Amino acid sequence: MRIVRFSGKARAYGVEPHRIEGVEVSITSRAKTVADCFKYRNKIGLDVAIEALRDYLRVRGRSMDLLYEAATVCRVREVIRPYIEALA
Repeated sequence: MRIVRFSGKARAYGVEPHRIEGVEVSITSRAKTVADCFKYRNKIGLDVAIEALRDYLRVRGRSMDLLYEAATVCRVREVIRPYIEALA
């Protein structure tokens, strides 16, 4: 397990409140999770980031606009773009 800290927009963007067994928890959106995987690709491995992107692209109802927005907030838009183009 690795702990990372975010600040500013990267900390707040894509955080969704959910209630699980009566407890409110904060979970990041799918798009933000994929963007975070590409942001930390050197720590977790590029293969993990690509697999996260593949899973995202398979999901019905996904939004490419949200993915690009999350990538912009996480400052990986130019990194993720070639992978999206290759897989989409």
